Amino acid sequence: MELLQLRYFQKVARMEHMTKAAEELRIAQPALSKTIARLEDELGMPLFDRRNRQIQLNEYGRAFLTKVDEALYALEEGKRELSDLAGADRGKISVATNALGRLTGPIKRFREQHPEVNFRILQIAPSATGDMANLLNKGEVDLCFTGAALNQPGIEEIPVLHADLYLAVPPGHRLEGRESITLQETGQESFIEYKEGHPFRAKNEELRRKAGIRPEIVCEVEEPSALMSLVQAGLGVALVPACKSDESPVALLSIPGSQRTFTIASCENRYLSLAARDFQHFLIQYYKKH
Repeated sequence: MELLQLRYFQKVARMEHMTKAAEELRIAQPALSKTIARLEDELGMPLFDRRNRQIQLNEYGRAFLTKVDEALYALEEGKRELSDLAGADRGKISVATNALGRLTGPIKRFREQHPEVNFRILQIAPSATGDMANLLNKGEVDLCFTGAALNQPGIEEIPVLHADLYLAVPPGHRLEGRESITLQETGQESFIEYKEGHPFRAKNEELRRKAGIRPEIVCEVEEPSALMSLVQAGLGVALVPACKSDESPVALLSIPGSQRTFTIASCENRYLSLAARDFQHFLIQYYKKH
């Protein structure tokens, strides 16, 4: 059994399409098919069900894929540990995030100090926050930066940013001149909100529930930038987390006692490279100053 066979099998198993897998692997489709067939012969059982030129991973293939994933990750982890010991190739960090806007500043500053580091950023849809723990557990990313706690066993989450919560109001709004406000005072306002399933939507609704208000939701969005644009356009108000260094195109009214916490998460039983650990520590220090 060869390492190349395992890598080829892993790709085919994930795509369940021989031609597309061959294209991604940049080899001829007949050669890939023969490689998979030799692997099945060596194992003594089929790994795929084949029907009308279509393939589907069977129960043997699914069981084998689990072990192949573990083995290939262990090899990559070993390479990274050796690289760290040798003091070389420290420049690869993969991060998944559902709060990219909060991460671009520190990444820029970190790379100014460590130009040898290369980042791989995976932007996660806010409604798919649960996928982040899966990515960590599989070793597909080193770290996750999120504004919604993962709360998963085996995942360590370090709070790095406590952003105060504000009410964003459009230019000319009757509340524009206020410095602070309570949520109870916003019950008659038209709100711009995140879509159902967004973790921030759930947090905002919980805050309003505790305040005893049920305002009208006039628009639903996916991204914070869209939310702020619609506030600026005068469609309504919105709840937004902000830091003292943030610039805003609209008036922000402080909501005393309300905060949103952003964390950096890692898998407790996976090796974390020196570069990733350095960035993790850097984020903690960066947000202490911002």
